[in-house]
Amino acid sequence: MQQIRILTASALATIAALSCAAPTAAEENVLRWSSQAAIANLDPHGTTGALPLSILGNVYEPLVGRDKDMQLVPVLAESWEVVTPTTWRFKLREGVTFHNGNPFTADDVIFSLERVGNKYSFLRDRVSMIKEMNKIDDLTIEFVTNKPYPILPQTWTSIYMMDKEWAEKNDATVPSNSVENIESFAGQVSNGTGPFTVVERVAETRTVFEPFKDYWDTVGHNLDKVVYLPITQDGTRVAALLSGEIDMMFPVPLQDIERLKSNADTDVLIQPELRTIMLGMDQRREDALQTEPEGNPFKDKRVRQAIYQAIDINGIQEKIMNGLSEPAATLISPLLFAPAGDMQRYPFDPEASRKLLAEAGFPDGFKTALVCPNNRYVNDERICQAVTSMLARVGIEIELRTMNVSQYWKVVGRPVQEFAIYMMGWTPGGLDSYSVLFNLMGSWDEDSGRGRINNGDFANERIDEIVAAVESETDQAKRDALIQEAYQIVHDEVYYLPLHQQAVVWGVRNGIEVMQRPDDYFQYKSARIAR
Repeated sequence: MQQIRILTASALATIAALSCAAPTAAEENVLRWSSQAAIANLDPHGTTGALPLSILGNVYEPLVGRDKDMQLVPVLAESWEVVTPTTWRFKLREGVTFHNGNPFTADDVIFSLERVGNKYSFLRDRVSMIKEMNKIDDLTIEFVTNKPYPILPQTWTSIYMMDKEWAEKNDATVPSNSVENIESFAGQVSNGTGPFTVVERVAETRTVFEPFKDYWDTVGHNLDKVVYLPITQDGTRVAALLSGEIDMMFPVPLQDIERLKSNADTDVLIQPELRTIMLGMDQRREDALQTEPEGNPFKDKRVRQAIYQAIDINGIQEKIMNGLSEPAATLISPLLFAPAGDMQRYPFDPEASRKLLAEAGFPDGFKTALVCPNNRYVNDERICQAVTSMLARVGIEIELRTMNVSQYWKVVGRPVQEFAIYMMGWTPGGLDSYSVLFNLMGSWDEDSGRGRINNGDFANERIDEIVAAVESETDQAKRDALIQEAYQIVHDEVYYLPLHQQAVVWGVRNGIEVMQRPDDYFQYKSARIAR
């Protein structure tokens, strides 16, 4: 039977917005682009998602950033140095102003980092190392860490600076938090130092940006306006690019790559991405949700390994990812931690899976549930459908539940954690393994935020010891050895089921010049329209 697709009201609104947004002669340099999801809010401390952080990175800026080769570069800080093993001195850039005209000073940095450290912030783990902040003068700050912290600049590349006076005036000192239903003024109105300002926003429909005329740095763009139009449906997004209703989009559905390449007016940009896609499992509850018989089979390593070995990752690579993925054996790309390339996946072996299930007391398998986003990662829903079929072959009957990413994290994230098995992707903050160890592998600790994304809630005392040691280890060889040990423990205990690193695939209209980065960040300041 042919499947009938029903357009929702939000989808119809998006199409209407696209129709109304057709280029006009008066707006020759308007760049319209699209991705899968809407920006939940404009709060720079209200998300850890790569897409919203990428978009907001055009409005707000960090002290330290990365260039197209992912090398550290000065942004709002001109320089930084280690004064003592536990003291960092940052010299701020002079002459920077916020969009409302307020000058950027050390007071704004201290306020921003304190706001990031708020218990409702999604980024608070990135300032947990700070013991105190000392203002030397308006453009100089010293940060004292609890112990040596060699990767502090790398950790702060996605912590954006806010205007203290503006935030306090507008009661925006607490970050927005969709899980806790906390709404901030900063979630609806923006005021950064970045090269673009938000001039219009219709939630779930469009966000409009214009260049900031008093931006402190030189820019390479020639844009008069940028319009972001979230389009959930892959087919609608591709059709909009082909018709010229949008100028750029990502991700391109892999099955449409050749279609866009063969079209005279469009092209495709492809490079490896740094994000690792994985599956997690509930290892906390005594009775896993939506699982029969009663109990929690995921507490048993043999069951976790049985699921791992039932997944044909090469089949997923070839049939679903069109070859544009790299099977992963651990939770980080070898491009970020070279020893990860030496690790080997458990082999695809359904017979071994059945034996492991029998040994664990499930000779006839069991029933459970898998929850996945349907608009966050490349082919996320199709991958989960494939995993569902693969597990059925070894006796594990899966009820698959998929949803929009905005709802997904409310369900999967703390404190709800409504899943038995779930999908997740992770690009480490600072592009360093410590982000993976602290967030995904450490046991949950509410005070420090350790294990905040360890939604399956496994706990390993040795991993916690390694997390603490890696944070302050300055000897690179010793640090790498500790990190490798932690990844090996996760592999041996099968705490996660790593899948792959997907590719960055962007679609562009001819005459649109953009700088593609492996972290999937889209910087408007480097885009140009030449037509």
